[in-house]
Amino acid sequence: MQDSIFTKIIKGEIPCYKIAENDDFISFLDINPRVLGHTLVIPKVQIDYIFDIEDPLYVELFRFSKNIAKALKKTFDCERIGMSVIGLEVPHTHIHLLPIKKISDMNFENKPIKLENEQLESLTKDIIQNLQF
Repeated sequence: MQDSIFTKIIKGEIPCYKIAENDDFISFLDINPRVLGHTLVIPKVQIDYIFDIEDPLYVELFRFSKNIAKALKKTFDCERIGMSVIGLEVPHTHIHLLPIKKISDMNFENKPIKLENEQLESLTKDIIQNLQF
């Protein structure tokens, strides 16, 4: 299997705006966000389809995602943190976490918002300050 773009990020071949990382997972800002704070959470092992993940890793993926979601909720003015797993864009399981105010914020057909590197770096720092593992 060829390395996905996410595996290349994990290996450090492609940079990212990293929020958190442990031995099994990494979380980083989506560089084509649908809303401010749009974050991805992925397992480090490249598994295409989320429901192919073995149960222990699956449970830990959601536990890790929950901690990221709590930090996002503290960082952004939002009603909820929406979660989506689509799985068609990249052949590597990933969870989208989006700070949302309305259901249309979860529409992936919306155009991405454009952010400068400085804005992405600032958002990353703000989210990291609100992390509690």
